[in-house]
Amino acid sequence: MAGVQEICADLAGEHTALDGLVAELDDQAWDRATPAEGWAVRDQISHLAWFDGAARLAVNDHEALAAAVAGVIGTDQLMAIHLRKGRGLSPAELLAWWRGERAALLDTVSGLHAKDRIPWFGVTMSAPSFLTARLMETWAHGQDVADGLGRRRVPTARLRHVAHLGVLARPWSYAARGLEPPRDGVFVDLAAPDGGRWTWGDERWPDWVAGEALDFCLVVCQRRHLADTTLEVEGESATGWMAIAQAFAGPPGAGRRPGQFPRGGASSTGG
Repeated sequence: MAGVQEICADLAGEHTALDGLVAELDDQAWDRATPAEGWAVRDQISHLAWFDGAARLAVNDHEALAAAVAGVIGTDQLMAIHLRKGRGLSPAELLAWWRGERAALLDTVSGLHAKDRIPWFGVTMSAPSFLTARLMETWAHGQDVADGLGRRRVPTARLRHVAHLGVLARPWSYAARGLEPPRDGVFVDLAAPDGGRWTWGDERWPDWVAGEALDFCLVVCQRRHLADTTLEVEGESATGWMAIAQAFAGPPGAGRRPGQFPRGGASSTGG
């Protein structure tokens, strides 16, 4: 896993890329629907703003964060809190909220060390994992924004963080559904955006997933159905994993329907 400073720089890069998608939108575009049912573009940005603020509190004042979410963890109320706030703001106010929260978060985490542990909604994460999760969330919700706006994003080397988290989260994909993870490994072999190769595991393993890094990230973040990618999957364990993969914490997501984003259609190729 990359170091804290590298992840912070790439997280800032994801912030900037998404900001470029929304900064010049007219008011009507902020209310355009995204693939997440019931969520408009403004809701995606509200989500990021609120959780960037929560992440800052997790580092600085976890007791304040625990008090703020007492009684609502694991319920729809947790989402309703920030969606309600974002829907009551003008686009300019919402953008300012997100920009302020993400800047404050980066200021807070810039001094963290790799061995620091951050409590986060019932789990404790290493600083690199914690920051990678924020990057993944920014990229994934940015994908929803791009899809809602009908925009394409150019994949970057920052996807390596998302792919790495997707691989590490394989056991959680099963645990979130009350399933026992298979003991055998899955070799992951991805084509990086720059033409290089990113791999995890042992290439001698019989179960494997191979293809473009972008497609893998879209699947493990549940922004594309496997059938709408060119990923190749071999073996029972690999097939089972790709059917339920999720790089994010929390309960299983609904994902995307097959055919919702046919390959070559509104798929993401930029950021």
